[in-house]
Amino acid sequence: MTVSSSDTGTRHGAERPRRSALYLPASNAKAIAKARTLPCDMVVLDLEDAVAPEAKKAARAAAIAAVAEGGFGQREVAIRANGIDTEWGAADLAAIAASQADAVLVPKVDSPEHIARYHAALSGAAPRLQLWTMIETCESVGNLPAIAAMARSTRLSLWIMGTNDLAKEMRAQLTPCRTPFLPFLAMAVAAARSHGLSILDGVCNEFRDLDIFEAEARQGLMFGFDGKSLIHPAQIDPCNTVFSPSEADLDWARGVIEAFALPENQGKGAIRVEGKMTELLHLEQARRLVKIARQIGGMR
Repeated sequence: MTVSSSDTGTRHGAERPRRSALYLPASNAKAIAKARTLPCDMVVLDLEDAVAPEAKKAARAAAIAAVAEGGFGQREVAIRANGIDTEWGAADLAAIAASQADAVLVPKVDSPEHIARYHAALSGAAPRLQLWTMIETCESVGNLPAIAAMARSTRLSLWIMGTNDLAKEMRAQLTPCRTPFLPFLAMAVAAARSHGLSILDGVCNEFRDLDIFEAEARQGLMFGFDGKSLIHPAQIDPCNTVFSPSEADLDWARGVIEAFALPENQGKGAIRVEGKMTELLHLEQARRLVKIARQIGGMR
């Protein structure tokens, strides 16, 4: 894990590891039971893309029951609702608002007005319920700063890139290098960071060749994503490895913290550490890396 030059905390709730978010069909009880034993940081019970229309009501009930049953440990649990304008959206949101889920994930958000509508629909939910949104439409890419700014006044706390849907709308090819999408990935991270949002990279459709997956995950890390959304349990371990601080990262972080703590460096804004100019912003990054590493250790 490399050090980002513009790390910020999340606006809603304490910052925490969000390296791996596994999508599961809410209609698959066996998969949900297995998820309680997997080392992913986040579980997303899906009512949207992974569930056929005739199964959506049953899937909704299953998701609510799974959350009520618990057993997910320290994993964050979100339920992905159907869009607010679909025939299932309003009932999904009402059920999730009354549930014990940590978050509701909503699809195809295009504008700040969409965020406002979802926030209003969740008005009766406990304050702890977060609003997570997919960034997966051409219109949303043009409205990234305005959508992110809604975090100031709503439950919005996290974005997940929906590169498959974005590729479909653009009629672009989604290849391992993701060349057509690189500008949008950078823009999304910048907009998210400017308003304190966490942000996860989109899924990699390749789950048999983990070398391809790891390369894409490292690309996401390079762009500054907190983690990645996943479609298969085999992707969890390589994803966690990529988005965890390495021993080299932690050695650097501890060295920076120790150097700034020396009496002769008290009150200084910039010092030399291992021959390199190191500023207070690097101290902040170092402290964050150590904190995240401790949290990861506690989750294990």
